[in-house]
Amino acid sequence: MRLERFCAAKAGEIAFLRKAAGRGELPEVFAGARPDFIKALRTPSAGVPLSIVAEYKRASPSRGLVCDSVSVEDAALQYAQSGARALSILTEETYFQGKMDFLARAAQAMLVLAEPLPLLRKDFILDPLQVRATAAGPASALLLVVKMTPNAGLLRQLREDSEKFGMQAVVEVLDVGDVRLARESGARIIQVNARNLDTLEVDRAACCRLAESLPPENGELWVAASGISRPEHLARIAAAGFQAALVGSALMAQGRPGPALKALLQHGRE
Repeated sequence: MRLERFCAAKAGEIAFLRKAAGRGELPEVFAGARPDFIKALRTPSAGVPLSIVAEYKRASPSRGLVCDSVSVEDAALQYAQSGARALSILTEETYFQGKMDFLARAAQAMLVLAEPLPLLRKDFILDPLQVRATAAGPASALLLVVKMTPNAGLLRQLREDSEKFGMQAVVEVLDVGDVRLARESGARIIQVNARNLDTLEVDRAACCRLAESLPPENGELWVAASGISRPEHLARIAAAGFQAALVGSALMAQGRPGPALKALLQHGRE
């Protein structure tokens, strides 16, 4: 199963953090400002009915290499100037060619902007020490995947730890059972992944059906992710009740993420 491979890929990172914690050598918590992730996602992008979380992605398990010709600094500025409301930064190394320092580099690049965008650390977070390590950087949010941590108690702990450090937890679900666990854990942001992490197949229709059958409640903010590349995709997920969309490969694939985002938003208004 791919899920087991993803867990195994994080074993070294978790072991390193446990040793560092045992020696009292964890880095200090980031002392700078973290832009409000939830506020950003409640503000639609440039006239379309959703906020766009634009992703910096160099590779993926389903596509292999996506784009290695654009730096994280350049992508962050392009996205910020093209209508994104937040940025998703892949930090997982084995399957996505990510790096933890991408977060700090993106934040540093956006210091020239009047309003830097909030950053989401997109990775496989399985242990509270990974939350602590994330808090050492400028991320405003981190991703928790229910299929990777199918325990409401652990999900709640990871979410509460995130919030303790001033970050939000984006809790990713795939099916009805995942939504129930996410809600039991107190999730405030629920992301529905149209891509099955085991088969890597994309089913946008199932993603929309899930949101329609279990509409957001108690102020939840719902995000649609994976397989979004055209204006009609944005219209469909907005109609299903989503307030935000995470778009990555479709923007990165041609090496011009800013223009790709502008084109998607422009066509979405037509």
